[in-house]
Amino acid sequence: MHTMPVQQFLDELASAAPTPGGGGAAAIMGAMGAALISMVANLTIGKKGYEGAEAEMKAQLAASEALRARLTAMVADDVAAFNQLMGAYRLPKDTDAQKAQRAAAIQEGLKQATRVPLACAKACAEVILVAQRSAEHGNLNVISDTGAGVLALQAGLRSAALNVYINTPMIKDPDFVAQVSQELEALMAENLPLTEAVYARVRSRMGA
Repeated sequence: MHTMPVQQFLDELASAAPTPGGGGAAAIMGAMGAALISMVANLTIGKKGYEGAEAEMKAQLAASEALRARLTAMVADDVAAFNQLMGAYRLPKDTDAQKAQRAAAIQEGLKQATRVPLACAKACAEVILVAQRSAEHGNLNVISDTGAGVLALQAGLRSAALNVYINTPMIKDPDFVAQVSQELEALMAENLPLTEAVYARVRSRMGA
């Protein structure tokens, strides 16, 4: 999955195959956002006039690259979670014991299909914090890329959230649903305004 060419990924995304789908796309949006934040750091480090930001940019680069790797790996995690859930639905249901086993496997599959996009949302939120720093310290010649990056991260965060919302109504563990919902709402409440603030800061530094 990591080495699939972009065209192939998009072709598979567009196809009738259920994976990759919105969850994988959310992870790619997040990874793309992280890559743009890395690009701005790379184009600020060593540049004349930005000597004072050198240490900050190196820290940003390390953070955004670690998160880019994590988000990229989540494309495969999303496929694995989907396959686990589909496998549970295909279990036999001829006897009461089989029905019970199948129902338990489906519930665990739904939980895993919720944990993966929640992890994606959390990772996007971590990169958004790095983007906030990028907007302050990044090379003015490429600061628009910080703006593009934070928009990709906002899309990744909100898309991952949708992939949580679609599963929680089918999960019969109220404590699990409450915890996931609470975590997600807190992430959204904190980070969506932050993405707008970063975008506004980028525009102000561009004089736009």
